[in-house]
Amino acid sequence: MELRAIPRTSQQKLAPGMIPAVAYNKEKNVSFAIERRAFDRAFRQQGTTGLFDIVLEGGETFPALVKAVQMDKRRREAIHADFYLVTYGEPVQVSVPVHTTGRSQGEVMGGLVDIVVHSLDVIAPGPRRIPQEITVDVTALNIGDHVTAGQIRLPEGVKLAVDEDLVVISVLPPRLTAEELEAETQAAQVAGLVAAGELSEEAAAAVLEGDASIEEVKAEASETAEGNSETNQG
Repeated sequence: MELRAIPRTSQQKLAPGMIPAVAYNKEKNVSFAIERRAFDRAFRQQGTTGLFDIVLEGGETFPALVKAVQMDKRRREAIHADFYLVTYGEPVQVSVPVHTTGRSQGEVMGGLVDIVVHSLDVIAPGPRRIPQEITVDVTALNIGDHVTAGQIRLPEGVKLAVDEDLVVISVLPPRLTAEELEAETQAAQVAGLVAAGELSEEAAAAVLEGDASIEEVKAEASETAEGNSETNQG
């Protein structure tokens, strides 16, 4: 996608509607200005994986990828753009968005598909062969299953730039409801009291079955202990 630009130095005042930008690699650094609206439209379409042809007014045209965009947080608009200069036909490392397709068996059972790595670092054989996204079919995944970077099928010529064992997608167990979480917390608390000798097995069963609260059985146990003490003294 073409993006028209005007050469500039850091001291030059920007015309209305323009933002400063820079494009660079190890050998070269170019400063210029681009129209904010044109850049916003193009960046929404291309993202960080789409190739831009920067057309300098009265000068050269060079291919580049968006490296970073500085935003005005209040106005939510770009105020500066960094591009990385690339060369046609030469390998380039990029971070490509990861998406899923299909409904996993784990989701059918109430689980949750978790995209652990939202963007995967890969090396494309050239700027024009950068994949726009990496799609993973999760249909066959069950709860507890995961997909590593090495298991993902990449487009021809594209290679991983990360460890093959990196977990990219996991299928998590169902999330507990508030009631289930409360029940689990209570069960753990009761088990601790039983282990400490503060509750009997019978009292613990009464709490877990909903016949009494922990406070009630503890109070009853305390009263019983006091009664036994008075009887012994008598």
